[in-house]
Amino acid sequence: MFRMTRFPALLAGLLLFLLAAPLAAQPPPDPGDPFGEDPFGNRFGEPDADVDALVRTAFFSRNSAQRTRALRFLVERDQKDVIPAFIAVMRLLPDEDGRLLDALQRLARANIPRDWKAWTEWQEDHTEIRPYRGFVSFKADILAGIDPNFRDFLYRGVRHRIRIEEIVWGGVTKDGIPALVNAEQIPAAEATYLTDRELVFGVSINGDSRAYPLRILDWHEMFNDVVGGVPVSLAYCTLCGSGILFDTRVPGRRKPFVFGSSGLLYRSNKLMYDTETESLWNQFTGEPVVGELTESDIVLKVLPVVITSWKDWLAAHPDTTVLSLDTGFDRDYRPGRPYGQYFASPELMFPVVVRDRRLDPKDRIFVLRDGKAEMAWALSLFEGGAALHDRVGGRDVVLIGDAEFETVRAYDSGGRTFNVVADDPAHVESGGALWSVSEDALTGPDGETLLRLPGHVAYWFAYQSYHPGKSVRTE
Repeated sequence: MFRMTRFPALLAGLLLFLLAAPLAAQPPPDPGDPFGEDPFGNRFGEPDADVDALVRTAFFSRNSAQRTRALRFLVERDQKDVIPAFIAVMRLLPDEDGRLLDALQRLARANIPRDWKAWTEWQEDHTEIRPYRGFVSFKADILAGIDPNFRDFLYRGVRHRIRIEEIVWGGVTKDGIPALVNAEQIPAAEATYLTDRELVFGVSINGDSRAYPLRILDWHEMFNDVVGGVPVSLAYCTLCGSGILFDTRVPGRRKPFVFGSSGLLYRSNKLMYDTETESLWNQFTGEPVVGELTESDIVLKVLPVVITSWKDWLAAHPDTTVLSLDTGFDRDYRPGRPYGQYFASPELMFPVVVRDRRLDPKDRIFVLRDGKAEMAWALSLFEGGAALHDRVGGRDVVLIGDAEFETVRAYDSGGRTFNVVADDPAHVESGGALWSVSEDALTGPDGETLLRLPGHVAYWFAYQSYHPGKSVRTE
C-alpha cells in the first residue's frame, strides 16, 4: 500500500463536507435543549441514537457550540466505547486547539501525544474495549469519504470476526492496486526485460511452469490465474513481505474465487476481497473475516511457491513462461518501484504491535504452511546455501534454500539427511547419492520421491501477529 502524505488534509475537508453538509439546513439549536439537533436529524435522547449522534456532532458539526457541548458530554459520560471513533478520525481531521486529543486522553487515561500510529497500537493492545452500537456505520461513513466503494465491505450489521476498529485505510482506493487476472504470459526467450539476478515468484503445477517477476507484482499485489489446470491466486502483501499461493477452489462452491485488493489493512496486512461476495479476507491466513462468508468454515489451501532468481528459475524450468510487461496498466515496472525504500528500511509503514522480539519486525522468515503443522525459520539460517532438518507436527522435514535470493523449498525428508551441493541448486546429496530438486518433490536416483510442502517467505512481524507463540528457529 502507498502512503499518501498529502491526503489527510484534503480528506479532512472532504469528510467535513460529506458528514456535516446537512447542517446547512439545520435551525439554530434550541436553547432549552442542552444539545439541540445533531447534523443527521437525530434528537439527542432517542434510544440507541444518542452516542452515535453525539460522536458525529463532536467531530463534524459546523456549529462550534454544538461541538463543544457534545464533546463535553462524551467526556463526562466517561465510557471507553467511543475511543475507537476518536482514533478513527485522528488520522484525518485537524485538532488545532487540542480538544479532541485532550478528550481522548481523559477517556483512555493514557498520556499519549497526537500520534495516530501510537494510538492505533494502543487500541490493538486494549481488546477489552468494545465500540458503541453504531460504530460500524460511523467507520463506514469515514471510509466512504475516501472512496464510496468501501461501503461494499463495511455497512451496518456486517458480520465480522476481526475488530472493525482495527481496520485502517491503506492509502489507496478499492482496486487502487489492481489485481492481474489471467495476465499475458510470454516465452522465456521474449522476457528480455529481466536480468539474471532479479527475483521472481516461481509456480509449477502439473508441468506448467510460470514466473511472476516481483518488479511487476510489487504494483499489483495479486494475480488470479490458472496454472496446470488449477485456478490459483497469489496474494502478495508488500507490507508484510509475503506472497502466498492459494488454491481458489472450495468444496461445495461452483466457481473458484477471484480476488482483488480492498485498499484496507488490518495490522499492517492487506485485506483482500473476493469478487463474488465482496467479503474481506485475511491475506495471511486465507480466511474470510468480514462480510457474507465470515461465518463459513472456508480456509483456502496453501500451495507451494518459491522466490528465486530469474537465472536459477530459468535453468530449472527452461520451458517456463513469464509475465509480459504488457499488463494493460500504465506502471513503472523498473525494479525497486514502488517499494524499494520500504524494503530497505527496518521501519514499518503502518501501525502494528510487535510483541514477540525474538527477531526484528522486518527480519525475513520462511513459514511452513502444512495445514495445522506450522513453523518458521529465520532466513538468515540459509546464508550461503543450506539444508536444514527439523520435525514439525510429527513429520520429518528438510528445508533447502539460499538466503541471497530468498529461496527456500520445504520437503518431507522421509527421515533422510540431505546436504547442499556447491554451485548446483538443482541437486542435493544424501548418502552419497544425488537427488533432484523440483517444485513437486525431491527425486532420488532410483525414482523415489519425497513430496514438496507448501510455504512462503514473510516478515517476522506478520507471522508473530497472526500465529502468536508458534515455533521459530533462529539458530
